[in-house]
Amino acid sequence: MRKQSPSRACAALAAVTSLALAATACGGTTKGDVANEDASAATAGKADPDAPTKKGLTVGFLPKQVNNPYFTVADKGGEKALRELGSSYKEVGPSSGTDTAGQVSYVNTLTQQQVDAMAVSAQDPGALCTALKQAMKTGIKVVTYDSDTNPECRNAFVSQASAEDLGRTQVRLLAEQIGNKGEIAILSAAQTATNQNAWIEIMKDELKDPKYKDIELVEVAYGDDDAQKSFQQTQGLLQEYPDLKGIISPTTVGIKAAAQYLSGSKYKGKVRLTGLGTPNDMREYVKNGTVEAFELWDPARLGELAARTAVALVSGQITGKEGETFEAGAMGEYTIGADGVIDLGEPTVFDAGNIDQYDF
Repeated sequence: MRKQSPSRACAALAAVTSLALAATACGGTTKGDVANEDASAATAGKADPDAPTKKGLTVGFLPKQVNNPYFTVADKGGEKALRELGSSYKEVGPSSGTDTAGQVSYVNTLTQQQVDAMAVSAQDPGALCTALKQAMKTGIKVVTYDSDTNPECRNAFVSQASAEDLGRTQVRLLAEQIGNKGEIAILSAAQTATNQNAWIEIMKDELKDPKYKDIELVEVAYGDDDAQKSFQQTQGLLQEYPDLKGIISPTTVGIKAAAQYLSGSKYKGKVRLTGLGTPNDMREYVKNGTVEAFELWDPARLGELAARTAVALVSGQITGKEGETFEAGAMGEYTIGADGVIDLGEPTVFDAGNIDQYDF
């Protein structure tokens, strides 16, 4: 067991009781002092890429919601990687995906338990910050995965895929399926959804490539991530554009609803559908011929990269600064980007040949 410094013991106590009261008892640390720890805690020290990988570490995984199939797969990926690296895994977390206070409590619990690192998928970008900064102050390395906090509240963020990759690959998938020719539409989530809009702008840029000169984007529709509205929007698109050849829906709710409509209509197998979906939602429609291929990141790989990033941070191989590189086992070498972001890579494409290999 690692030795605990007096300052670390005070900080851990502060994390699990009343932050202000405990901090005062431990030598006058104030809430403002904690706030000033911010990015300096995340980027302190110098990386040594040749440092040996430490073993016997404990990394706590804190997903948005435990027993959620998506996070179960992701966290098992982290557990597998930690076992290979000679370290230990534990998972804690709320049963509700909207229990932000519960997540804060679990951050404090992991801090009290003196884990070496924690991997957190944040329900809210700012709500966990005070607790996470307190954890970093005690020497714990913090990696966010799937859903980030504010950058100053963690050492690194493992992103499921870049907006660039998600936008361009969805266009490429549909273009292949319609033979680079015909009218297409996009069925998005909310009109104000930042990530969806970013992907759509990249899709439009990808469509400027001369090889897509015979593809016309006729409309971007919005289903508000409501299954019924997305279903109706799909129906409306096909009535408005009888020659429509394909739909991209970059939202798991939208693509499932669109597949449900197409599956029971005369357009099944004629109008192509792709986008971002989960294998469990889309398996039926792939097997009945409604959908040829769609994509999403592999959550098991996401969890594995989060675990390997955590161990690299604790080992001193990286500090979270832009430009640092590290080896992530069989996943290869990764480079840390701006704001400590590490992109998992291009999304995984699911089709009839591989969809039964996934369960989430």
